[in-house]
This record gives sequence, C-alpha cells and structure tokens, in this order.
Amino acid sequence: MPEHVMIIHRWTDRYADYAAYLDHRAHRVSYLTTERAARHLPTEQAAGVRLVDSTEDVKAVHEAVDALVERSGPPTRIVALQETDLDLAAELRDAFALPGQRTGDLLPLRDKLLMARRLAAAGVAVPATAAAPDHEAVAAFAARHGWPVLVKPRRGTASAGITRLASPGRLRAQVFPHDTDLLVQQWLPDQVLHVDGVFDGAELGPWRASRYLNTCLEFTTGSALGSVEIDDAELLARIGEITAAAVGALFTGPSVFHLELFAGDGGALTVLEIGARPGGAEVPFIWREVHGIDLMAAAFAHQTGTPDPTPRRLAEPAQVAGWLLVPPSVPPPCRVRALTPPRADGPRTGPYAQVLPEEGALLTGGGYEHAGARFRFRGAAARR
Repeated sequence: MPEHVMIIHRWTDRYADYAAYLDHRAHRVSYLTTERAARHLPTEQAAGVRLVDSTEDVKAVHEAVDALVERSGPPTRIVALQETDLDLAAELRDAFALPGQRTGDLLPLRDKLLMARRLAAAGVAVPATAAAPDHEAVAAFAARHGWPVLVKPRRGTASAGITRLASPGRLRAQVFPHDTDLLVQQWLPDQVLHVDGVFDGAELGPWRASRYLNTCLEFTTGSALGSVEIDDAELLARIGEITAAAVGALFTGPSVFHLELFAGDGGALTVLEIGARPGGAEVPFIWREVHGIDLMAAAFAHQTGTPDPTPRRLAEPAQVAGWLLVPPSVPPPCRVRALTPPRADGPRTGPYAQVLPEEGALLTGGGYEHAGARFRFRGAAARR
C-alpha cells in the first residue's frame, strides 16, 4: 500500500477528488501544484504542498520535489492524471525506481510516430505517418500520399502545433524547429470519433464512444468544439473491436484511455491516436454525473496500486451524454465584457450543467478547461 504519495496537479476545476481516493490520515500525501490549482485540493490534510508557477518548469519542479522529499521522505508512488504531466511523472518514477508507468512504458503512448508504427505492426488501421525532419521529407511524403498533409509534433496535446499543408507553396513557408521533432501524416476528410474507458491490462472494461462536432484542430483556431455519445449498436460493435486491438497493442498494464479515430463514409475505422489518461474537456464530469463512474479514481488507483473501483462493465446507459466548449469571440488573452447564457426552450432541453466566466474576468486560454464557456448535456438518444 502507498506510504508517501506525491501528486502532480494542475487543474483548477474539480476534475479529481484525491481525498476520496486515498485516506490522507493513513498515508502521507504531498502535492506539487500551482497557486491557482491548489484551491480545490485537500491541503489541510496534506503532508506537504509545494507551489510552482507551472508544472512544466523543470527546474522549479525538481526543487519542489526535493523539498517534499526532505519533509516527508522519498515517495513510494507518483501520481499525475493530466496528460501534459505524464512524462514528468514517468521520469520521477525512473529516478526513484518506483512502480508504475516508466518512461519506456509511456514512450509509444506519447511519441505519435512510434505509436502509429506499433499500431500498424499489430494490424490496426492508421493514417500513413512518417518522420518530418525537413521540407524534403514532407514533400516526398506528399508525393506518395497526396495533399493535404498534417505536420505535427511527435509529442503534443490538444492539437497544439498542428499545421495543415494543402500545397507545395504552403510547405515552403513551414518552419521546422530544431528543438521539436515533427511528423507528417496523411489528412483524412472523415468524421472524428473518440472512445473513453478503462483497460484492465487484459481486456476492455467500461467504455463509451462519441462523435465530435467540429474537430480539436478547428477548436485551436476559434471554433466551438462539441461531442455527443454514439448509440448506434452496429457502429459501437465495430468501434469496440478496433479499440480492443489498439489498447492491446500499446498498453503494458491497466490504464484509463482516450482514443481518437476516424470514421469514413464507407464505414472504415482508422485510429488516429490514443492517450493513457482520462479524456479531457467535460468527459470526466459526464462519466461521473451521467454514467456513475469516476475515471479519475480509476487512473489514480492504477498509479498507486490501490484497488480499482471501476465495475467490469458499464451498464446499458439510460441516457446518452454530450458536451460543448465555446471559446470567447476574440482570441485570448481577453476580458469578458458581457455574457449571455443560453436559454432552454423547455425543461428537457439545454445543458444540465454549465461553467461560465464572470463578467470582467480575464481569459488567458490554456486548454479545454479554460476555453471560455463549457456545457454538459444528457438525453434519451443521440441525434445528428
């Protein structure tokens, strides 16, 4: 059982309830977080708390880790539930020789080129993908697979840094930074789906598939992003098959996952990528509020070696759920001058939950959590 659990935390909303996942009186629980993110943490029960400006500041993080170790002893488990912190957690487990996902385990789940190669070797359909060190490599790729193509970081989150190149002229203007490894990928004009759930290390546990409204890439340029769960039994059966194959090819143990895939007009499914963490945006809230399962609790259990509270199967849902993120009308940073909340046409329409900024609030951006306005929906059936 854990003795000193060190938690790396960056959310400002109530995505995870650590006090409910582990008895802070029976174990030493330390937090490495930011001032903004600490407000919902059980800091009064913590063995120690160290604040950094950003959990991506390597020097500050290591100084904070040293201070927590001096106060409470070396960690016996490291926890990080947000995707951007997974690499840091794996590096700390390497340094302290701790159980859990190490750097080698995480590599095919963070390096998207290696991921595509592993999936293809396992017979899972993926878009054509190759390394993109320079203009010549991308031009050669486009000559084989056609335009447009996508150029993206081999490591990245939330579609950050992705560029769609539609012609050789656009390629000539593309910058290839020396400090970021890039890949080039075939662009598919297909519907994008996502699958969220739990893999127990041998087979799929509970999972749900959803259809994006717009795309994550469009969201980075100011479009709203939404998602609605799928209730088409035939499509879900095929999604389940390719999801099981994908997680089996990449995971070395139990994990919560977020998988994105393409659905072609002819019914073909192609895996885009998979993350070893709960889905972002409103996914964790919907799972707790509509489906009664805490994906964060499952991920916490996997990383601490405590019993996973997740049921083996998700009961046939009485409702389907969806979410919507609406960015501000101008790019952040910006200040909210006026706010017009949506009005429902009746008791069964409109969101069941919403997170809205206050008038006068300064919006600085920073991922889906700070998108602007966030809405959660549920209903009896999905409708396109």
